[in-house]
Amino acid sequence: MATIAVNHLVVRYGEVCALDDATMRVAEGQVTALIGMNGSGKSTLFKAIMGLVRPASGEVEVGGAAPGSARRRGLVTYVPQAEAVDWTFPLSVRDVVMMGRYGHQGHTRRPRPADHVAVEEALARVELTDYAGRQIGQLSGGQKKRAFVARGIAQGARVLLLDEPFAGVDKRTEATITRLLRDLAASGHTVFTSTHDLHGVHQLADDAVLLNRHVLLQGPVADVVRPEHLAMAFGLEPKDQGVLGNLDGAA
Repeated sequence: MATIAVNHLVVRYGEVCALDDATMRVAEGQVTALIGMNGSGKSTLFKAIMGLVRPASGEVEVGGAAPGSARRRGLVTYVPQAEAVDWTFPLSVRDVVMMGRYGHQGHTRRPRPADHVAVEEALARVELTDYAGRQIGQLSGGQKKRAFVARGIAQGARVLLLDEPFAGVDKRTEATITRLLRDLAASGHTVFTSTHDLHGVHQLADDAVLLNRHVLLQGPVADVVRPEHLAMAFGLEPKDQGVLGNLDGAA
């Protein structure tokens, strides 16, 4: 059974059609990469899966539930490319991860022993235990991304959506995040992430979705990232194969 099911999805912003008849499936227990250029609808697709935009037509299900219901139940979490937070606010990394437990704490927002255990386990999983007491703005870009992944893990989300988690990080951090996402998938999580790194996508993902307002192709990574397929998504001629390997910022 697909953890995420998108069927004939159409999303419009006024006169602009951001997604047009998009259909895809994302299975549990694997990493699925979302590939497409700027303006292809990747962020809109994530927002539709989270229930943050209203489709003009079509439907989305997450774990068999409507997106809004899945979000309220804590089944799905979203790590955007840039968190809209005040990095100078006096919150520790542990505080940020504890936010993932709010749905379990009722109106009092008072952490219980189970909440503390969940937070510490999440911090250990993303290798940030030693940074737990540090103010969140003091972390590197890659560490910040891992902190927000930890928030989703502490929340108990089984579906993780990540928008360009490798943007602005070095190769060592990219390898750490890749290993983390692979480990999460191996433990039964569903990981759906956009990426512009066409070289590293083979190590990152099991499956890939090629998007240009509608789903052009979905399947094993090796099949999807063939030059003739990428050319369709990026508006290039198949003969321009040398360009396809270096599309940083184009996705």
